[in-house]
Amino acid sequence: MLLAELTRLSSHLMFVGSLALDLGASSPFLYCFREREKILDFFEGISGARMMTSFIRPGGLAHDVEPALLESVSELIEKMPGYIDTYEELLTGNPIFKERTEGIGRLSADDALALGVSGPALRGSGIALDMRKSNPYCGYQTYDFEIPTGTVGDCFDRYLVRVSEMRQSVKICRQALDRMPPGGVQTSDRKVMPPPREELARSMEAVIHHFKLWTEGIRPPVGEAYVGVESPRGELGFYVVSDGSGRPVRVHERAPSFANLQALPRIIEGGVVADVVACIASLDPIMGEVDR
Repeated sequence: MLLAELTRLSSHLMFVGSLALDLGASSPFLYCFREREKILDFFEGISGARMMTSFIRPGGLAHDVEPALLESVSELIEKMPGYIDTYEELLTGNPIFKERTEGIGRLSADDALALGVSGPALRGSGIALDMRKSNPYCGYQTYDFEIPTGTVGDCFDRYLVRVSEMRQSVKICRQALDRMPPGGVQTSDRKVMPPPREELARSMEAVIHHFKLWTEGIRPPVGEAYVGVESPRGELGFYVVSDGSGRPVRVHERAPSFANLQALPRIIEGGVVADVVACIASLDPIMGEVDR
């Protein structure tokens, strides 16, 4: 959960900084990337990679997190509310920023639902739908946090929702750090998680499990399943059909950017060309996720 919320925080920092830069303000971009770098340093410290770390795996984590890294991220979480205040001082009341975003790119709640929009873009239109609340996973139902929503559904509301979500993510991260449990971080089911190296030296069964996992993969039961999570841009879901083998019959990704970008023609209709930049930035699409 800590990693998921830090990823959300990192993504929203990119959004705030790039939105400001697209509209001509460079200082917020530099400030946001200053904090984003600290989060990516934490990811690199625990996994060796700054993004797409593959640290969360079926059956648990790749390995435990060192206490020193948790202390460093705890210090960042303590300072983040002040950093977010700084971003808002630069943008939220800025008359030029408001003129470029208020009343621009309006998306009604009905249109958002009809187009399959999710995440901050949907909540900016006043729909308080969040997978962490509606279909809780990872223990989110035991955490105290709120779902920010907008009232107008314009570019400014979508910005405000993300800023508020950053504050909520800080709140969740603080709770996750305070609750960090001791003990193992991997399941003992050797049909799902490879056995540790020291076990291979003394157990032929462990060697067999290791061999079968790496040659055949995990063998889920026959059937189909869909699981969705609340990614920074909306509902990220995976639909998988299994025939019981180590290879799926079908896998389909429900990518939030693909659905959210469908709202672009609707929100730019009747506007001016100069507002298209703000509308695209307010949806925060990842084009690799759209194209796939």
